[in-house]
Amino acid sequence: MTSERIDVQVRPGFEGDLEALTAIYNHYVRETPITFDTAVFTAEERRSWLLSHPEDGPHRLMVAADANSQAIHGYATSSPFRAKPAYATSVEVTIYLAPDAAGRGIGTLLYKALFEALAGEDLHRAYAGIAQPNEASERLHERFGFRHVGTYREVGRKFGRYWDVAWYEKEL
Repeated sequence: MTSERIDVQVRPGFEGDLEALTAIYNHYVRETPITFDTAVFTAEERRSWLLSHPEDGPHRLMVAADANSQAIHGYATSSPFRAKPAYATSVEVTIYLAPDAAGRGIGTLLYKALFEALAGEDLHRAYAGIAQPNEASERLHERFGFRHVGTYREVGRKFGRYWDVAWYEKEL
C-alpha cells in the first residue's frame, strides 16, 4: 500500500472512458476472484453496461480520473439490485480500482461522490457483495455505514475453487 497522493477528479463516466474502464475490469476478471466473470471483455462488449449508467437516475457510473492526465484510476457504480419491479428502490454498488490506485483514498472519493449523487433519488437501500477474503473492501463499506447482513458460502467457483460472498447493506 502506498501513501502517494494524486490529484483526482471524480466525475460521471462517459463513452470515452470505455477502453480504460474495460481494462480495469478485465484485470479483476483475469487476476482475482473479486468478480465472478471468468472471461475478459472487449470494450464493445462492455458498451451496453456503460450505457446502462446515465448521468442521472439511480444507476450511476462515477469515474476517478487524474486531474492532469485524465488517466482513469477507478470507478464506482450503482446498478439494479434485482430485475423485478419491487426491487426498484434498491441498488447494488461496487468499486473497481486500477491495480496501482489502491491505498490512495480513491475508493473513498468515489463512494462519497456516488452516494452524494444518489441522495436525491427514490432509493431505500444499497447492497454490496464482497468476495471473501477482502478486508480492504469490508473496511471501506463499513466506513460508509454498510453492515454485514449475511454470507453466501461457496457460491461462486473460479480458479478451481469455491468462494464465499459476504453481503452488506446500507440505508439510503
